[in-house]
Amino acid sequence: MALFFFLFLFFSLPPLSLSTTANFSLSFPLFTPHSRPTTTNNHLIHDSLITRRTVGLSKAAAGGSSSYNYKLPFKYSMAPVVSLPIGTPPQTQQMVVDTGSQLSWIQCHKKALPRTPPPSAMFDPSLSSTFSVLPCNHPICKPRVPDFTLPTTCDQNRLCHYSYFYADGTLAEGNLVREKFTFSRATSTPPLTLGCAQDTSDTKGILGMNLGRLSFSSQAKITKFSYCIPARPAQPGPVLPTGTFYLGNNPNSATFRSVDLLTFSQSQRMPNLDPLAHTVVMLGVRIGAKKLSILPSVFRPDASGAGQTMIDSGSELTYFVDEAYTKVKEEVVRLVGPKLKKGYVYAGVADMCFDVNIGQLIGDLAFEFDKGAEIVIPKEQILHNVDGKVWCVAIGRSSMIGAASNIIGNVHQQNQWVEFDLANRKVGFGKADCSRSV
Repeated sequence: MALFFFLFLFFSLPPLSLSTTANFSLSFPLFTPHSRPTTTNNHLIHDSLITRRTVGLSKAAAGGSSSYNYKLPFKYSMAPVVSLPIGTPPQTQQMVVDTGSQLSWIQCHKKALPRTPPPSAMFDPSLSSTFSVLPCNHPICKPRVPDFTLPTTCDQNRLCHYSYFYADGTLAEGNLVREKFTFSRATSTPPLTLGCAQDTSDTKGILGMNLGRLSFSSQAKITKFSYCIPARPAQPGPVLPTGTFYLGNNPNSATFRSVDLLTFSQSQRMPNLDPLAHTVVMLGVRIGAKKLSILPSVFRPDASGAGQTMIDSGSELTYFVDEAYTKVKEEVVRLVGPKLKKGYVYAGVADMCFDVNIGQLIGDLAFEFDKGAEIVIPKEQILHNVDGKVWCVAIGRSSMIGAASNIIGNVHQQNQWVEFDLANRKVGFGKADCSRSV
């Protein structure tokens, strides 16, 4: 999803209890659609600058915890989209895996037209025996912490209604509900809180995976998840590339280089900080063999919270604050300035664009993190095909989206394992060919 924020969810709620928990490892196929699903039209720039979290599943069978290993594929075009079984009996729903959002929501069929069958891709609550709606007096509908809360109201049926605005002005709204994710007869989550969106134009929902208490990973007690996003073909075709999504242990983990997740206490709440994001310590940027002269402090939150660096699967592009963006552009101009497409700005945020793919003249692009972890984008993939015949460095200026953060988008997570080890507060990276079975 394109990425923006302005509203982010931060709830101070009592711990959510689960019936039984399990060390759960689940693998899904991923596919990338146009970033976050649109709710009216437009590409949906998300709230990635303000909210995030992760998941764990419980065993529905009685007694004890068990270890599971599940691996599912996903499709990828502008964001990773996984198909998940929701309800009892399960209905398969497409959801964007979004490490920059807290609230998960699905597309629900309006019951106002009982004689009209719902679109097959939408969830029909009347078919599930485990579906329930949250009343207005539910604690989640009246969050105790006023800083950044999900705007909720009481609808005419005294049910908890939410309105979720994204930074590009698009809107997702509906009722807060509780429903299970049912993976097999023996394995399911307890009922989780999510949104049941009704006034949207897209069939995909959001799987919120940030650090918030209401994220899928938090509610399901998932302590580790990972994904491998395949590279997009130079010329998009009818068949979307397929990647892999794990809930639980990844057999490739031993080869990953990890960087610590930064955590923020209540006393560290700052106006520009997203305390629920997967925030990491970034040290610098290389283009070719040259380390750019960007102070490491540019990639860390200052006293106002500006400058934090987060890993966001729901954002298509990467965004840098002005100090970092300017240095990257200066080097690109030094290398290939005469070939820049003058006056062209992609999506209002990215202006390093060309009429042909000249990435080999720029060189590899590397993001350096603490403890030796890094993401390296080969020169053949440094430019991103947009508008058919235009190629851009897929980095935008975050100030153009009203943000003060550095955001590593999914374009720069391609052909990498990205693992979120929540129990040990780490994010791991491992080079891979994500188009293959991994």
